[in-house]
Amino acid sequence: METKHEVCSAFTPRRNSLRKSCADIIREARQSLRVQSTQRPFTPRDGPRRLFGANSVRRDHGSRPPSAFSLHAQNFDADSRPGSGTRLSPLNHKPKFPDSSNAEDPLKDFPKSPIEPVEVRKGLAWSRTRLLKSASLTSLLPSEARTDEKLSPGPEPKRLSAEQLCSPDLSTDHRGHLKASQHRTPSSRSSKNIKPDVDSGVRPTESGTEQKAELGYGNSSTCPDEEDPESLVWNNVILPLLQELESVAAGSSEGSVDRLCDLCDRLHGTLADADMLGRRCKKRSGILRTLFHLVDRESAQLNLHIAKICLALCVSGNNLLNICKLVFQISRSESNDILFEKISIVDSLLSVLNYEDVGVSGEALLYCVGALKFLSGNITILKILLAENCIKVAQKLLQKLCIVSDCNMTLAGNILVQLTATLRNLADHPDSRTLFVSFYVIPSLCLVLRRYCEDKDICTNISRIFSKLSSYSECCLALARTPNCYSLILDLLSKHHQKQDLVVRLLFTLGNLTAKGEEPRLQLFQCNDCMPTLLRLYNSYQRRNVSSSTVVQRVAPSPRESAAAAAALTDDVLVKLVRVLANMCIHPAVGPSLATNTTCIQLLMETLELRSVEESEDLMVNVAAAINNLSFYQEENSEIRYNQLNIAKLMSKLLLSSSMDAMLEATRVYGNLSLHKDVRDLVVQNKVHKFVVTLLDSKRAEMCFSACGVLTNLALDPPNRVCLTLEGASAKLVDCLTDFGPADWQLAGQACQALWNLIGHGSDMLLHAEERERLLEILTVYSDKEEALKWTQNEDEQDFYRTCWESEFLPVAQKLIKVLHSVEVTA
Repeated sequence: METKHEVCSAFTPRRNSLRKSCADIIREARQSLRVQSTQRPFTPRDGPRRLFGANSVRRDHGSRPPSAFSLHAQNFDADSRPGSGTRLSPLNHKPKFPDSSNAEDPLKDFPKSPIEPVEVRKGLAWSRTRLLKSASLTSLLPSEARTDEKLSPGPEPKRLSAEQLCSPDLSTDHRGHLKASQHRTPSSRSSKNIKPDVDSGVRPTESGTEQKAELGYGNSSTCPDEEDPESLVWNNVILPLLQELESVAAGSSEGSVDRLCDLCDRLHGTLADADMLGRRCKKRSGILRTLFHLVDRESAQLNLHIAKICLALCVSGNNLLNICKLVFQISRSESNDILFEKISIVDSLLSVLNYEDVGVSGEALLYCVGALKFLSGNITILKILLAENCIKVAQKLLQKLCIVSDCNMTLAGNILVQLTATLRNLADHPDSRTLFVSFYVIPSLCLVLRRYCEDKDICTNISRIFSKLSSYSECCLALARTPNCYSLILDLLSKHHQKQDLVVRLLFTLGNLTAKGEEPRLQLFQCNDCMPTLLRLYNSYQRRNVSSSTVVQRVAPSPRESAAAAAALTDDVLVKLVRVLANMCIHPAVGPSLATNTTCIQLLMETLELRSVEESEDLMVNVAAAINNLSFYQEENSEIRYNQLNIAKLMSKLLLSSSMDAMLEATRVYGNLSLHKDVRDLVVQNKVHKFVVTLLDSKRAEMCFSACGVLTNLALDPPNRVCLTLEGASAKLVDCLTDFGPADWQLAGQACQALWNLIGHGSDMLLHAEERERLLEILTVYSDKEEALKWTQNEDEQDFYRTCWESEFLPVAQKLIKVLHSVEVTA
């Protein structure tokens, strides 16, 4: 009795515009369009610490700022009053002389001072004395309202009463904090040398006066009951510390550096406790003069303490520049990183970035950010930078640097090279990613790229930031939401197409953007010159690799390793570019357009012809994946369809290679192309079907799934069924069903479809009796719902497995069971 049986549908990908089930989602992931992934471009470790690296375009510029220099005490200005930064023009004013006609009072027309200078001094002194005597020590401590100050308030001070403060019995503890003492400490009143104070402008006292100033620290001629608290702190605490600093510095004993560092630490603590940091201390120039003299000792540890105090005192002008250079010089040595971990100066450096103006203190900013760039390479200091809100400070500086005048563009560009390199290091830490998003750093970086699009150093640094951050969903979304980010990246690719390290990272970023969703794929494709730009790059780098290989073979002056490394770098660009194409064509409005683009398809086929899997495995795998995605679209004018026989021949290179990934992608392509009879005939004619059958022995479920799809299509033609059975396809399909069935119902369903096409329409005798009994037993067990679903222990996956079992496996399994039972009855 002969029974007619229907042929199972071909192995073909399906797209459903309606709501997808779990099985539909997985089916698309396996059978049709897949997002491609790749490794982030390798970033080599920076060489010696310097402002501009070996690959910088500024390296050969004679006008670039130096990384090495010498600093001595003579380079600093003892008078640290801030400079105006501008030269004043003479006033356009003509004096008006008194009218001689006023004979009664010829001096009447001259202006008169409202109060004599002596009266001004007396009035101010009386007001200040009353104000300070009525205050507690809290008035000498940093106020929370002073948010514009650029310094850390220092350690928590001990609170003293107004009476204790006004008392001359003050000293410091070992940390430099103020404390009241039972014994009066020596003051400068016994000094006999008289020197004027630089900042205050106070003239020296008359000869013979007992109260005299020493070391240029200021005047102490007032009586104790008239002294204000600042003078008391100065005379009883700060002045002895400065004298001890000079005394220790004059000696040559071992350990003097440690002693000097301890004294500097105490000095900073005392100034902080007395609220005399910033520019509030009237005698700050005396402090600075003493500190500047210590620079000549050339101790990194001591100099960092000096820099900390000077920054806390808000030095400006030349002194700020030299202090920033000093810190930069210390940070150039990696062995000094431990000093920055122990000495809390990072907050002061960030204050410089936060408050200094680019037009006034641009060079100081350059060296300050340069130091932070070096330090951010240390993971411990990087955590300190994050804790001190470095990313927020950097974002504010980015905005300032984007609006500088044209005359400051060069200096601002140099600063941006350092700043973007710092952000590149910060982007490595997981805790930084949310900060990049919350402080809108990514849009700010896009603004920088637009303003400095010609600067290769800046563009390269930002491309490295984007390549790191775009690997994470929240950062990738922030970049995708930045207006015109796609056109910006395409413009940079066009401008700097020869700069390989920049191109590869921008392409990697585009690949990450197009991997996240449909909207980025369409937005990128709709940009002006999107495809022309990408295809020009593709052609350029494909030609570059071919020509470089030819030159090396002809001239061969360089080692093979160098040639291989150059080829690998070029391949990396092509891998990232092809990945963008593969991801873009997933969109239903983009895919058909790319499938009909002759240049695009020809370049992909050319890559398959020119490369080998052994030399360019990643590239070949990505090209095959792109072709697989494009082969999903079966339009009449598709270039894939027009060239399908040539593509099928080229795929055999991958299928016969030793790379499992290449085999898998080639098998997937055959699964789409074998929908057409001429391709199926070519596959059998070239014995490719034999290799596909052997893939069923693979332990990889994805490999077996793709091989089952190809066999499903090949078995559509009756002549092919015998060939496949002779190769043992039926028995291997049963083995595949046995091995993977309970854990993967989608794979089990695909194996049943292949078996149905082989034996389900009058060819059931191709199975031996033992194989039929084994298959019937397996199908009967798997068709029991309770037995089938007990393999899944994870409750979250039970719904998915149930859906796959019901829709993918059970219908075709029931048809096979019916056929097998009918064969037994006939027998």
